[in-house]
Amino acid sequence: MEDMPPGFRFYPTEEELVSFYLHSKLEGKREDLNRLMDRVIPVVDIYDFNPWDLPHFSVYLCHKDPEQWFFFIPRQESEARGGRPKRLTTSGYWKATGSPGYVYSSNSRPIGVKRTMVFYNGRAPSGKKTEWKMNEYKAIEGEASSPNAAPPTLRQEFSLCRVYKKSKCLRSFDRRPPPGVKIGEAVPQHGNGFGVGKSDHQGTEIADRTTIASSPESSSSGDNHHANRPNQTRESNSSRMVVDDECSFWDLDGFWDPVN
Repeated sequence: MEDMPPGFRFYPTEEELVSFYLHSKLEGKREDLNRLMDRVIPVVDIYDFNPWDLPHFSVYLCHKDPEQWFFFIPRQESEARGGRPKRLTTSGYWKATGSPGYVYSSNSRPIGVKRTMVFYNGRAPSGKKTEWKMNEYKAIEGEASSPNAAPPTLRQEFSLCRVYKKSKCLRSFDRRPPPGVKIGEAVPQHGNGFGVGKSDHQGTEIADRTTIASSPESSSSGDNHHANRPNQTRESNSSRMVVDDECSFWDLDGFWDPVN
């Protein structure tokens, strides 16, 4: 990250995460591509660590990102034997919230499944909910013609996760003083542990590049998981979304090129 100029960040869409990164990892046919992806999304068994430790394992373009981190998760042995995944860490556990939702391609075809989880300190059923959240993505085997068809078969060798902290602030791209604060006046900061303050902006309209239907009920943050169809009126795989509570992370048209 040190050799990249300011402004270069890893901001993929959900379609790109599933159709390119996750599928390429599952296929594993190109060694050069695998090495390049390892510089962006490392393989980490995230359940061996507490969420606040995970940013230290991020690499390259994501290493200094204060807002989100991406990892490939290998299939656990318990899952390979037909059991349930173990989501316990030394300090707490990850708990799934809501129902899984589809990730759609630009031609409205389901290509993956997304599930959102929240981290709790302690042990169930008396754990304390934290601000740490995760979107877990799994790729669909073959092609799913319709979300109304039989449940698709999922690739299990690897999943891809996006770890982030829930926040009611505008992210670094949109940061500005909250209402009532004069320009030049010190703004109270409530640090999130990585140098990103919080404000109370709500209802800000931003561009959202996710391929799941864009609405407050299916924002890219993954707080709600209705398997909605994608908005057929979107242009260039983008749509407009009003953010009520939690700001979207998918608000930058990030791009990157291999570094020689």
